[in-house]
Amino acid sequence: MNSWYKKFSSQPHQPFFTSGIVFFILFIALFAFSYSNIVNLDSSLLTYHAYSLIFVVFIQFFLGFLFVVFPKFLMQSEISTTEYMNQFFIYLFASLGIFLSLIFYSKITFLFQIILLFGQIMSFRTLYSIHKKSIMKDKNDTKWVLISFLAGIIFHFLFIVSNLDFPNSFIVSKLSINAGFYLFLFMIVFTISQRMIPFFTRVMVPNYIINKSNKLLDILFLLLILKVILLSFDNSKLNLISDIPIFIFLVRELFIWKLPTFKVPAIVWILHLGLYWILIAFFISIIEGIFAFINPNFFFEKIVIHTIAIGYFVTVLVGFGTRVVLGHSGRKIETKFFAISIFIAVQILTFIRIFASVSLNFGLNYIFLIELSAILLISTLIIWSFKYITILVENEKKVEKIQKWKSN
Repeated sequence: MNSWYKKFSSQPHQPFFTSGIVFFILFIALFAFSYSNIVNLDSSLLTYHAYSLIFVVFIQFFLGFLFVVFPKFLMQSEISTTEYMNQFFIYLFASLGIFLSLIFYSKITFLFQIILLFGQIMSFRTLYSIHKKSIMKDKNDTKWVLISFLAGIIFHFLFIVSNLDFPNSFIVSKLSINAGFYLFLFMIVFTISQRMIPFFTRVMVPNYIINKSNKLLDILFLLLILKVILLSFDNSKLNLISDIPIFIFLVRELFIWKLPTFKVPAIVWILHLGLYWILIAFFISIIEGIFAFINPNFFFEKIVIHTIAIGYFVTVLVGFGTRVVLGHSGRKIETKFFAISIFIAVQILTFIRIFASVSLNFGLNYIFLIELSAILLISTLIIWSFKYITILVENEKKVEKIQKWKSN
């Protein structure tokens, strides 16, 4: 057991990726069970679905990635095992507590949310200390990761405060979710993406030239602040004020990047696809705003958020996860039929969830389609985990056999 733990905790992505995937599956299952009335929850949808995915699930996965690359970005020594494992256990305890309390006794959920917030503050301090110590001149990317992370801490705190059930507490909780999604999670994932995806592309296509706007993250963050403010009015017409500029800005940006999508292997083009889902999401949001004028009764049901969450976040999660797991375990970074099938399945799943969002307009069974998309997502994550997450938790002897086989 000591040997296994030493191997499991030897790299920060291993415990955080594992925990992130496990709780991703658990919270999506909880959502599906609640919709089918198998489990009766007395918490709001914002808490057991939106909050759990934004502040509990996705951040653990990308935090594991940040703990690996942050010191490399800033030319600093690696984070000590003791430091990131102490934080991992806080996340694990808080996540498990939130999950179980939502099922059995939701009145104490806020206690575990406070513990989780404490863990996120510790993670911010760890990343900030690395950023502060670095003498590198270009620290723009890490600066925006920290800004986004700080925004996440602020709005996580506000969401917990909204549990006190004071006048307008629902407005505060909704603002916290919208800001948590766009200013925290989306900005962190995009900041990592705009740094790593062009880099991975150049590794595979040496003559590819990385070309990005100097103020890319600054402008995007300001536009997202505008979007979060407009979302507070709960009027799709107003969203056009932010969505059109964001869409035009990102289309122009990706045009500048000139990504050679058809010249790179699947391990890279899947990441390109993730970026394109951002454009699709904001284009759909523009359509939703237009429909608010011409057909206000047409129902879109959180279509934009789910397009980004599944199409972008999950695609990037699987793409980055596959690459990191293979690379850091000493295996060859390659994508065979199995990995490509998973990548394609995520894209199909995104289309199914988009269709589910508008299905009520055609008199179809919305509940069935929502549950179907949840079951397919869980199945995809489990299948992917059996291939890649098992690598993170395998024992030392198996790793030694693989390394010995490769050396021969």
